[in-house]
Amino acid sequence: MSNTLNKDFWNEKYKSCDTGWDIGEISSPLKTYFDQLTEKNLQILIPGCGNAYEAEYLHQKGFKNVFLLDFSELALEQFKKRVPDFPDHHLINDDFFNHHQQYDLMVEQTFFCALHPDLRKKYVAHTHQLLKDNGKIVGLLFDAPLNENHPPFGGNKKEYEALFSPYFKIEIMETATNSIAPRAGRELFIKLLKK
Repeated sequence: MSNTLNKDFWNEKYKSCDTGWDIGEISSPLKTYFDQLTEKNLQILIPGCGNAYEAEYLHQKGFKNVFLLDFSELALEQFKKRVPDFPDHHLINDDFFNHHQQYDLMVEQTFFCALHPDLRKKYVAHTHQLLKDNGKIVGLLFDAPLNENHPPFGGNKKEYEALFSPYFKIEIMETATNSIAPRAGRELFIKLLKK
């Protein structure tokens, strides 16, 4: 399943517009969370950002330190065309597991489910390293089985609690109440505080 962490695999998805995970706008649960943030200098990472509607929204709201990380240079190029005044040096074309800056907040939006489940423990440990003291992961995880042989890969609350709890205090992990209709009842909103 190494093709899920392969630049060509993901570039081809964007080239062929095979991006079924992309809802074309910021997701409602994340918009609601961002709207209550007041500290505009937070260091924020959005890994596996894709078209990064979340970053566009945060940028428009005046957040100064939003960083986008994606394996696909095509995804980052498309974002830059859409949001031309976004800082170039905040666009990082790399493998998530090679990245080593530190952040206050990591936004999870369909990146976790793109990774093969064999990589989930590594994801949690690496995320813990990327976050500063009192850093948080905030976002959405699928609460459904989904696929076994290609992304998106699903899961459930019990599995996620066991995975994250050694590294994070689970402040919120509940069914999102304002998901888009096709995902209603199948998304968990998470807010996890680094231990």
